[in-house]
Amino acid sequence: MIKIIAVIDGSSYSASVCEHAAWVATRAGAGIEIIHILTRRDPASDPSNLSGSIGLGARSALLSELAELDAQQAKLAQKRGRAILVDAETLISERGVSEVHTRLRNGEIVDTVKDLEDEADLIVMGKRGESANFDTLHLGSNLEKVIRSTHKPVMVASREFKAPTRILIAFDGGASALKAVEFISKRPHYNDLPIHLLSVGRDSATERRQLEGAVATLKDGGFSATGENLPGTPESVIAEKVEQEGFDLVIMGAYGHSRIRNLIIGSTTTEMVRSCKVPVLLFR
Repeated sequence: MIKIIAVIDGSSYSASVCEHAAWVATRAGAGIEIIHILTRRDPASDPSNLSGSIGLGARSALLSELAELDAQQAKLAQKRGRAILVDAETLISERGVSEVHTRLRNGEIVDTVKDLEDEADLIVMGKRGESANFDTLHLGSNLEKVIRSTHKPVMVASREFKAPTRILIAFDGGASALKAVEFISKRPHYNDLPIHLLSVGRDSATERRQLEGAVATLKDGGFSATGENLPGTPESVIAEKVEQEGFDLVIMGAYGHSRIRNLIIGSTTTEMVRSCKVPVLLFR
């Protein structure tokens, strides 16, 4: 059975992560495992760092109080984590997904995803986490780290969920883009969604053949697919296309040498993912 891992943290993106995961699961007949991770505390909050400059007796008493407070906070974090998982499980079940499991883990998000990714076909995460500064609109650091480390497709959920109706694939002919095309072409449960492949600044005969071949692959899979090459810079052209023509799911490669595939690390596509208001499905 296809399995989706939905990583939630209690942020405003968590409900959207659940909605996006449920949307994929109901189409694909997949099960969902919801993961909430209790991360390690900041070393700066360690009791020994707070009491090193006071007398021995007072320090011992303070350390005891801090240890008790720390234990209470850990228990509260556990209770909160379970409550977050219960709410998420309820939401996903209400969307018609019958196979839903929850898991509360201790550790770091990247390590947890790496431990579990062999079980998953898709990972769904929010664009920003609970501790992110929404005013800056920066991508969450954990999202960047997961995309750097995992070899499974990652769906970056937008803040608000809307069931996708039109798909745009940012196509550059590279291995990641070809993997994305191959992945989608073998999933007939998306056949009702028209797909447009957009190539930016690649208009040689070889590149046109690559684009035509990708369109043909999707058509052979039963999709309504079209292709187009436009001049310009990828970040501005793709963003404008999404906004003007109402695409509500973007698929693209996540690493490589070209400007489109240099996601997360490169400033060009970091800006695209950061500012994009629709979900983005990333492939390595």
